[in-house]
Amino acid sequence: MKTLFRDVFYLDGFMARAGRGDLLVDGGVIKSLGSVSEGDAEGAEVVHCGGTKALIPGFVNGHTHAAMTLLRGLGEEKPLKQWLEERIWPVEACLSPEDIALGTASAILEMVKTGTTCFADMYFEMEEVGKKALEAGVRCGLSRGIIGENEASLSEGLRLADRFDGEDLVTVQLGPHAPYTVPLGFYREVVGAARDRGMGVHTHFLEASWERTHLEENLGLDPVSFLEKSGILDAPSAILAHCVWLGAREARKITGSSVTIAHNPSSNLKLGSGIAPVPDFLAGGLPVALGTDGAASNNRLDVWEEMRLAALLNKGVRLDPTCCTAREVLRMATFDGAKALGFQRCGRILEGWNADVVLVDLDQPHYVGHEPATLAQFLVYAGSSADVCGTMVAGKWVYRNGEYPTLDASGIGEKVRRARTDLCLRAQGRG
Repeated sequence: MKTLFRDVFYLDGFMARAGRGDLLVDGGVIKSLGSVSEGDAEGAEVVHCGGTKALIPGFVNGHTHAAMTLLRGLGEEKPLKQWLEERIWPVEACLSPEDIALGTASAILEMVKTGTTCFADMYFEMEEVGKKALEAGVRCGLSRGIIGENEASLSEGLRLADRFDGEDLVTVQLGPHAPYTVPLGFYREVVGAARDRGMGVHTHFLEASWERTHLEENLGLDPVSFLEKSGILDAPSAILAHCVWLGAREARKITGSSVTIAHNPSSNLKLGSGIAPVPDFLAGGLPVALGTDGAASNNRLDVWEEMRLAALLNKGVRLDPTCCTAREVLRMATFDGAKALGFQRCGRILEGWNADVVLVDLDQPHYVGHEPATLAQFLVYAGSSADVCGTMVAGKWVYRNGEYPTLDASGIGEKVRRARTDLCLRAQGRG
């Protein structure tokens, strides 16, 4: 299937200025940019943009727990440890595979509407998550969360890799939950299994200040020593979610490894965890992706909002308007997340790259005055996900003008509302 965007602005996080012209999508990839002849465009659906639309790479949600849409609003305004132990984990113990599937479907509706084409998910019943992603036609990186010395969960993660082997839209990582929930020895076993299989690792790291204390007092290790002893720095790839309490010197020590940090600004603020020192990560060349975390701790799954917040937060904290530029956060929200999840040729607007793109309506009052050299800044600081009028993955529409071609939005909504009510009742019964 071909799609031709006529007279459209196009921009990615590597471009100093936006381009303008035609963009042809064919066979799931960006076939040509600039001027497209009638012959090349034969048989294509033509989207007439008239210089009032922009195409940017699809957003990558670098860290989330998709099915937690069913837990949104539970345990509000509590510290992380109390929130997890008293409100979240007891309800999660009641989740069924059907709940996970429905919660994931609801999350995908929310994400594609706001321009997300790929998400990194760590949770339970991950086969259900993968199936829903494939049904919807979106990309995902799956990691089965592992807590304790749980050989069964590790085996489940390895089977997951076999189950989705060869699927273009799915990658699989192993997911030790965090240093405070997984013993160091088992961390090494999990990371060793990932290394043997050529898989990535996805874990939480230094989300709250007390996690540093745990490493120092219970393990006798500083953060870098833990990463070294666990083997994470030698994994084929690794996503460290949060890293709010990772220092600048520590970040420099792990630069050059396979690590990408997944920055989750809204969740970190809402849980009172702090503000990650993103300028220090970027200054040292440490890749940073953007994530929303789960809908129970954000409470949105809107990467565009995370992009704007990431750009603004450290400007204020550092008293420096030059840090975390619009181009940098656009790159973080797209290319860096895709690369961390093992997706090749995603996150750029280039010929031959995957057509995972977002169509943005520039015919809005808040875009008046944009120019090719300033479009990135307009998108990040003035724009929002409300401007998304289409989301495409591998050349196929997954959201367009309020419609979801691959999903039954109304049916999912009705089922999710019932599932939420039933889940809370089951949790009360266990309590």
